[in-house]
Amino acid sequence: MDTLTQDALTVLQPGFTGTTAPGWLLRRLGEGLSAVGLFGRNIASCEQLAALTAQLRAEREDVLVAIDEEGGDVTRLEVRTGSSFPGNLALGTIDDTALTRAVARELGRRLATCGVNLNWAPSADVNSDPDNPVIGVRSFGADPHLVARHTAAYIEGLQSAGVAACTKHFPGHGDTAVDSHHDLPRIDADLTTLHARELVPFRAAVAAGTKAVMSAHILLPALDPALPATLSPVALHGLLRAPVTRGGLGFDGLIVTDGMEMQAIAATYGIERGSVMALAAGADAICVGGGLADEETVLRLRDALVAAVRGGELAESRLADAAARVRSLAAWTSGAGAAREGAAPAPEVGLEAARRALCVTAPPGYAPLSTPVHVAAFTPLANIAVGDETPWGVGAELVRLLPGTETGTYGPGSAGAEAVLAAAGERRVVAVVRDVHRHPWMARALGTLLAARPDTVVVEMGLNEAPASGALHVATHGAARVCAVAAAEVLTGK
Repeated sequence: MDTLTQDALTVLQPGFTGTTAPGWLLRRLGEGLSAVGLFGRNIASCEQLAALTAQLRAEREDVLVAIDEEGGDVTRLEVRTGSSFPGNLALGTIDDTALTRAVARELGRRLATCGVNLNWAPSADVNSDPDNPVIGVRSFGADPHLVARHTAAYIEGLQSAGVAACTKHFPGHGDTAVDSHHDLPRIDADLTTLHARELVPFRAAVAAGTKAVMSAHILLPALDPALPATLSPVALHGLLRAPVTRGGLGFDGLIVTDGMEMQAIAATYGIERGSVMALAAGADAICVGGGLADEETVLRLRDALVAAVRGGELAESRLADAAARVRSLAAWTSGAGAAREGAAPAPEVGLEAARRALCVTAPPGYAPLSTPVHVAAFTPLANIAVGDETPWGVGAELVRLLPGTETGTYGPGSAGAEAVLAAAGERRVVAVVRDVHRHPWMARALGTLLAARPDTVVVEMGLNEAPASGALHVATHGAARVCAVAAAEVLTGK
């Protein structure tokens, strides 16, 4: 196979289906493919994941095995149980960078043990819009400087375990009202605001030595009025790559695109043309596979890149440079074995963080729950990044701690508070909400429930933007399993 075709394969980060590597993927690794993206569908257990990554490395020893493991609400390693680590908002609420570094190191250690060496995390987005439908608790917070210091700490912790960090979503997804999985978001901030807010954490990430940065499919007219950041030479080459002396961030590592099958790109440009444009703009690795996960997609993208070079649309030197950056990161991960071996386990650090992140509002003399309750989980539609396969809420923990407890799930189409009251009977109600400030149906149901049953306990597992309510109010700042454990401890005193 010629060098051009090998380079075209090298810059791709595809996904696949199944918990073992299909034959086509192994063949392409032998031909030059240098990276693979893993999702929840590929993981059944840590032991199975370790066997899968060993299977990949038997074909190509220096393969980059990437995963979208933020901890908190977005987990792939524990997709079926919920994460053992609280997410970014919980860590930002505590605001202890040493703890953030320790959490990221333990998460990195577990990834490395399973053979994963590139993590599409952390999210360095400043959540300046609390109604943002896709970031929310995935952000460390709304203060750029708080986000910056925790982004840096997370990178240091993760990479100290031998796993490369991929800081996202450049140049910042926190002020969007649209999910780029569905459409193209637009941020109308001026350049002064962009530099003072969105870019502050990314500068900190570059200074902390992040090995990779992920671009966002967002349009910032003040930066580039025509092209989203992933496809914009102004954003990637002119801002992210440009030297600090010329107003840039001076980043010299790997630039990875967000998923090219997301509608912000696919619906407007198509994944083939979008991939060519992204590489021409300065991206080095094309992430595809969250939704498209087959050999045909890989071959289509490979052939589109080769044709673009031969047709003069993409400089061969640009493709070669991108491929070289991929190989350079692979070499770094191959040499990070000492860091992996030196990472001592810290199994309780996630629970410690989840406990410290709780915000509890209780009246004087509040008595912990001691008898079975009815847990009413008001469940909004999950965004694609989080997924709907990962369990959340405190129901399972309260069933364990208060035998006889019953649970129910209530959504925007359900009968609301009336259904909860009918199901609860004489039992006390624990209402579990997620971003209640963003969902009018949820706020109405909760208000009606509290009017009828003032002794209702409220657990908020999203952004804590609404006023505290209920006989006891617990804000967890995330919906990870470990956050539920910490909340249940407070509710029951156990």
